[in-house]
Amino acid sequence: MSPVLKNQDGVYFYNMCGRYTLVSKIEVIEKRFQAKANFSQYSNPNISAADLAPVITSGNPQTICLMHFGMQPPWATKSMLLLNARSEGDHNPENSTLYHGALGIIQKPAFRKPIRQQRCLVLADAFIEGPEAQRLQQPYLVYPNERESPFAFAGIWECWQDLKSGEIRNGFAIITGPAMPVVASFKHHRSPIVLPQGEEHTWLDPDLPLAEVTALLKAPAELHWNTYPISTAIKQAANKSLDLLQPVGPPLLPELSFVFSQKLQLSGMGASPARTRRAADNDQLSLF
Repeated sequence: MSPVLKNQDGVYFYNMCGRYTLVSKIEVIEKRFQAKANFSQYSNPNISAADLAPVITSGNPQTICLMHFGMQPPWATKSMLLLNARSEGDHNPENSTLYHGALGIIQKPAFRKPIRQQRCLVLADAFIEGPEAQRLQQPYLVYPNERESPFAFAGIWECWQDLKSGEIRNGFAIITGPAMPVVASFKHHRSPIVLPQGEEHTWLDPDLPLAEVTALLKAPAELHWNTYPISTAIKQAANKSLDLLQPVGPPLLPELSFVFSQKLQLSGMGASPARTRRAADNDQLSLF
């Protein structure tokens, strides 16, 4: 069962992977995913519950649009945001990384329709987690090699009417699975599912058989991951400073230590991709 929390508006939300980062420039994102954004700018180092964030949906795969992070089943009788959807559903309660059984997400009432008809790519540069016990009291930034960023989480989305305002809202949830090795290294038990780059548009195919949908949720992302500890200031959802992503300790894999910090300074703060590549080649301009 995911942790149940309540925000200042009295909305309940349910999450395991509840924070992630997207600071790549719009043109970089558009080129990477071969889609056009319907907004002019975006940067958020601390994407949190209810924030607007970029996604690509199965209904409109040529467009990058903004949706709220968190979805609510249309039949819900109280305000809630589901930030995550367990791929295994009620199976694998021990969160074993060796689990290869049925994926119960296809049977859960909140996810039965979205997993079949309303899939999306959730675009990201990195995500934020902490040990299972300490959570964001001891946060880590988890990120891939610079040349593999941005990437896409497997997501689903939903449309519903807000119970208080009557407004029609669109929101998404990130599908999770057992911890990938880099996440298990700091003793967290779950990870967001990152789609292999070659399968991203397959995930968006509205005619994809359900067996192939679930097979994609078991496919490894095959990225080169690293992680380092960051400030507990990330706990404050309203804090959107890029400084939140500075390391407060060494990365797990020292040989990748420069890569993401340079991306934050250069790609995330206005420099061209060419300048980013030159800086990486010269081992210069590290933000940290």
